[in-house]
Amino acid sequence: MRLLQAVTSVFAALLLLLQAPATAHAGHGFVAKAVERVAPSVVRIDTERQVLSPGLGSGLDDPLLRELFGDLPSSHRENGQGSGVVIEAEGLVLTNAHVVDSADRVQVSLADGRQLDGAVVGSDPVTDLAVVRLEEAPAGLKAAPLGDSDALEPGDWAIALGNPYGLDSTVTLGIVSSLHRNISSLGFTDKRLELIQTDAAINPGNSGGPLINDAGEVIGLNTLVRAGPGAGLGFAIPINLANGVATRLASGNAVVHPYLGLQLVPLTVRRAREHNADPNALVQLPEHDGALVQQVLEDSPAVKAGLRRGDLVVRAGDRLVQAPGDLLAVVEGSTLNQPLNLEVLRGENLLKLMIRPAPLPASSAG
Repeated sequence: MRLLQAVTSVFAALLLLLQAPATAHAGHGFVAKAVERVAPSVVRIDTERQVLSPGLGSGLDDPLLRELFGDLPSSHRENGQGSGVVIEAEGLVLTNAHVVDSADRVQVSLADGRQLDGAVVGSDPVTDLAVVRLEEAPAGLKAAPLGDSDALEPGDWAIALGNPYGLDSTVTLGIVSSLHRNISSLGFTDKRLELIQTDAAINPGNSGGPLINDAGEVIGLNTLVRAGPGAGLGFAIPINLANGVATRLASGNAVVHPYLGLQLVPLTVRRAREHNADPNALVQLPEHDGALVQQVLEDSPAVKAGLRRGDLVVRAGDRLVQAPGDLLAVVEGSTLNQPLNLEVLRGENLLKLMIRPAPLPASSAG
């Protein structure tokens, strides 16, 4: 009897072991749980815009062209696609400005397949952010939970959601590779952004979609991917910045950016020494890290403050300036027309200048 009980116990234990994998696989990992929390708020954005046909325009009025080719179309319709994320249940969608730029028609596809018309209520090209409002927000629309991008650290999990290449509801996984990556270092001189860098795959069509953490909170807005050398690196706008801009745009107010009127390049001690060692160098540069003034724009606050080409900005307010991004960050957080103290190296002389930031003109981001 005892032998039979022992065999029965062993058989029961084996049966439990055989059932264990099925039980283990019944649950989902943290990625699936995080995605499940945000996915209902991720949308696809399809746009149409009228585009002037290349090589045409005023030449259409040429009688010879009309005789040879007849009436040629002066423009054509162009379709675009991107992603977005619902940030208010009343029908407010956050996306990139370049996704909806010059769009005549905006259609928003929800995660459940419903297609709704949308209208761009505000756009800020300098931060590449835009807000779209659904014309008829359906009941039960879910806003994505927002996280705190200031709390991020390199190595944190990063999950990208969106519709790359028109492939809806795509999820990719990576980590936060770096923080405060200045967009000017990526070749975008008309933007003002410090980006989250991630190795989570971001592709065309992902723009405007959310980057989320392992808790299923939006920490950034996917905005660009680096092509060519270094491909595979994606970048996202921190959600704290994006949410602040979105709030202003949704209220119908323009986003005003302070500016100084400077074109800057980074300078390091090593680069300065290499330059100064060149016998053909026209000027000697300060052997110091900082933001080197390459050009002072006409009629700008920088002109009034007395800044010159070749000056090296080493401090702005209370912040040490080691690169142009440091100075731009101080300027972006400054108050219009209020004094901002700068420390500048001009040759071997340290100058203390006062500058008053003015509203950024449409054609400048410096």
